[in-house]
Amino acid sequence: MTKPVGKLIVIGGAVNKGSFSETDYDQNIEKNLNFFERGILRKIISESKHKEDSVIEIVTTASQIPQIVGTEYKKAFEFLGAKNVNILDIHNREEANSDAMVARANAADVMMFTGGDQLRLTSILGGTRFHDTVLLKYQEQDFIYSGTSAGAAAASENMIYQGSSSEALLKGEIKTTQGLGLIDNVIIDTHLYKEAELDVFSRQ
Repeated sequence: MTKPVGKLIVIGGAVNKGSFSETDYDQNIEKNLNFFERGILRKIISESKHKEDSVIEIVTTASQIPQIVGTEYKKAFEFLGAKNVNILDIHNREEANSDAMVARANAADVMMFTGGDQLRLTSILGGTRFHDTVLLKYQEQDFIYSGTSAGAAAASENMIYQGSSSEALLKGEIKTTQGLGLIDNVIIDTHLYKEAELDVFSRQ
């Protein structure tokens, strides 16, 4: 794989709803925004081609609660000054092969893939026209692929899709399959290794 022109920003762990799920989120948004928003999401904006004017697509395909997740990311990005934030929930491969989804992928400067189930990402998006467009933009344009949790895990050529923290260091206990292929020779582990390491040391 040739060195891509685009940027890959992967974020690990346990933020299927983001870290901004406070019940009074809207009423006290200034207080409720924390490092995930002020640090990582702001970094995505600052690294993007047109900064606050960049077109950001929040891809919620991995999530079982796409409207909740998408809305919360949209609010957070907009509070940080982003002006063109959209929610992109692709439900099936037919949609992922449609002209409308390809057009939105082509227009995006940033795609933020949320948490959930990485197998949903690869089974719905993998090998489709939408997937091909994202890969091409990442290789040839000033484009950002960002993913958290499932969105991070799916970014690699091969990805983890099953395994428990307590067995993460045991041969054969972690299951892998083909990811979205933005990066080779890397597996992105968003939840398993640190907990497994601590568990191993706690037994010594």
